[in-house]
Amino acid sequence: MDVNYINPFIEAVDNVFSTMLSVQPKRAGIKVSAGQSDQPSITSLVGMSGQISGVVALRFPPPTALELASRMTGTQMPEMSGDVVDAISELVNMVAGSAKAKLRYEPPLQLGLPTVVEGNGYKLKYPSKSVWLEVSFSSEAGPFSMEVTYHQN
Repeated sequence: MDVNYINPFIEAVDNVFSTMLSVQPKRAGIKVSAGQSDQPSITSLVGMSGQISGVVALRFPPPTALELASRMTGTQMPEMSGDVVDAISELVNMVAGSAKAKLRYEPPLQLGLPTVVEGNGYKLKYPSKSVWLEVSFSSEAGPFSMEVTYHQN
């Protein structure tokens, strides 16, 4: 994976979070992801297909997910619910859609339906040749990370 191709995804996080949530994410680091979540977390994933195939994932600690869902809906979300899952799903969809527009492939990339995983100590299993880059962020809504993998078709 060419690290330069992650920039549209980082820009998409900045744009979507600042525009839709009034949250200014600050990049805290980048590394190859192990896909491991030792702490309780909520991960929303969406697949991409076309000239590149891959997945974009946003991983949130529960308090961050609740704060972001509350900002997105304009309603206080005190606990996990279907509305929180819907909001987190829509966030990954908006980030992937924004990055897709910046990548400008013809024909345009296609996005799948978002999937949400919630729990403790889960590990996302990746195909053996996949390399996932993880970008961690801090924000006034709480910490979160984005993970991206793809390959040219």
